[in-house]
Amino acid sequence: MQTAPVSWAVSVRLSAPCGKCFVTEMRQRRSKPKTIAERSPASRLTPEEIRAKTFQRAAKLLAAKPRSVAELRERLLERCSSKAIVETVIARLREYGYLDDERYALGYVSSKVRQQPIGRRRLQQSLQMKKVDRAVADEALAQVFAETSEEELIDRAIEKRVRLRGRPKTRAEAKSLFDHLLRQGFAFELVSEKVRAVSQAEIDDGILE
Repeated sequence: MQTAPVSWAVSVRLSAPCGKCFVTEMRQRRSKPKTIAERSPASRLTPEEIRAKTFQRAAKLLAAKPRSVAELRERLLERCSSKAIVETVIARLREYGYLDDERYALGYVSSKVRQQPIGRRRLQQSLQMKKVDRAVADEALAQVFAETSEEELIDRAIEKRVRLRGRPKTRAEAKSLFDHLLRQGFAFELVSEKVRAVSQAEIDDGILE
């Protein structure tokens, strides 16, 4: 007795779930970054070859923009699964002077202060996000703010704001200036003092809390 042939419609229905699984799997494979070894035509790179390619990638990343040690480590581990090789590359870059968190933090803070008046707290948060060690970040901030005080910077920030919007004439305008300066990372007490001094409105103690 011959088995009746499976119809085309039934065949499609039976294969549909597997087709969906295949598409999902292929999307996941495309979204996952390949390691350096996987990108090789041979897919069998020696440790020396992987180290060389990792070093080349590190050089390109640093040429694009300065990075902290932790930032670079994170980017290299996206393509190189060997932590030992990544640490070897980082150690060599430090030895050559291409990777230095102290210099990076100082350069970052100095550049930001030159670009715009900004407070210590915001810069500290930025360095923390870039995974710079707290002690290194504090040292860089101390050096920069020793040359340009936070009070000088907030005066520049207020001058720029007043030039664009005029002096605060209402409590709402004073509160808007207050919030703006806080977002720029200036200390609460300093912001309160400066906003009261520049405002043309009589401000209650609670309005800037």
